[in-house]
Amino acid sequence: MGNKYEEIMNEIQSRMDDGRIQAGDKLPSVRSFAKEFNCSINTIMKAYSELEKTHRIYSIPKSGYFLVGSDTPKKTQPVVIDFSSAGPDKHKMPYRDYQHCMNQAIELYKEEMFQYSEPLGLPSLRIQLSKQLQELQVFAPPERICVVSGSQQALDLLVSLPFPNRKEEICVEQPTHFSFIDSITSRGLNAVGIEMGQNGIDLDYLEKVFKERSIKFFYTVSRFQNPTGYSYTNQEKRKMVELAQKYDVYIIEDDYMGDLDTKRKADPMFTYDPSGRVIYTKSFSKVLLPGLRLGLAVLPKALLKDFTRAKFAADVHTPVLTQGALEIYLSSGMYKAHIQKLRRQYKKKGTILKEAYLEHLPAGASFTGGDSGFYSTVELPGRMKAKQLVEHLKKKNVLVQDATLMYLPEYQKENRIRLSVSQVEDRKIPVGVRKIGDGIRELAFSFS
Repeated sequence: MGNKYEEIMNEIQSRMDDGRIQAGDKLPSVRSFAKEFNCSINTIMKAYSELEKTHRIYSIPKSGYFLVGSDTPKKTQPVVIDFSSAGPDKHKMPYRDYQHCMNQAIELYKEEMFQYSEPLGLPSLRIQLSKQLQELQVFAPPERICVVSGSQQALDLLVSLPFPNRKEEICVEQPTHFSFIDSITSRGLNAVGIEMGQNGIDLDYLEKVFKERSIKFFYTVSRFQNPTGYSYTNQEKRKMVELAQKYDVYIIEDDYMGDLDTKRKADPMFTYDPSGRVIYTKSFSKVLLPGLRLGLAVLPKALLKDFTRAKFAADVHTPVLTQGALEIYLSSGMYKAHIQKLRRQYKKKGTILKEAYLEHLPAGASFTGGDSGFYSTVELPGRMKAKQLVEHLKKKNVLVQDATLMYLPEYQKENRIRLSVSQVEDRKIPVGVRKIGDGIRELAFSFS
């Protein structure tokens, strides 16, 4: 019940934002809101009191609570359905809990929180991360775990480091997320793309690439791939590791959302070769608080020295205060409880999204992913380009992402959009997908 009143405050704010409650409107009575949220009258009173303190609402004795503003009705702002933002649901982020953990970290470690620390991270946090990773079937000693400023920092450092196999080319799924594309292209590195479709990648082609090219490592997002949303099966993961072992290729497994996987028997690739062939990276950005920029990498012993030097050159170390707070957040059990809620939430969103795709997308359009509610793509029919649809949908107050720049230049496709429903209310998902389907039909008609 501790944060129930905050949930109610967020719901009221949401109703303000989309115009369901406007300036001067009377808010629902305390009793009716208590019934709607299945909570006590005192909880509603607490929420109303907090909103009153911030001058968003005001009370009139014996009349109720009203939204602050003039009596003149405002023009209703259009409701925008945003499928382009891909951060965690703002209303589900544990601000208050993490604030408590930061305060406790200062009390517990005192001046240590504000001193220089080890490049690879706070030793006590690395011990805690080693324990926490076991729940994901990643068994790694603390000395092989590096705390980084978001998993992207680990990836950006690794693309430039020499690897024990002395190879230089990078193999990467196409499409993949913007930041990794930038890490490759900004350095002018040689990269080989492998197409990611509705059914994953062609493993025979992957073997051909490993055999014929000088592949340093294969970069893969093993679960809820960005942008397709695809998750590999255990059989696919095992086969990729076998190919990497056979052809002396490393794998960087980006498991940034592995915590959200509801398939409890799903294993990361790391499980099939924990010796160091598979470098495991993980982020807390998509499931916790993005602004913390916290992640980890499990490194082979052969790379530890070079990685430590590169990490020190990049930022000396990740901020210690946020590391200490994460340690407490993990050890207290708060993280586990938080993740269990998110799994249910995003699984539900993914189900709603898939049903909406099947109902509203026109023939000729295909979709990938959607299991987690975080990422999926829609491939457009005919000669339609993503940028045309993006602009067309803006006029309908629907925002989607053009996935064109999520490809290496030589592999680029211009007919795919990315969607994330992580920040879209459940009830708005079918509405938004219907508008996307209508938009595709309208543009297709103009091409005919």
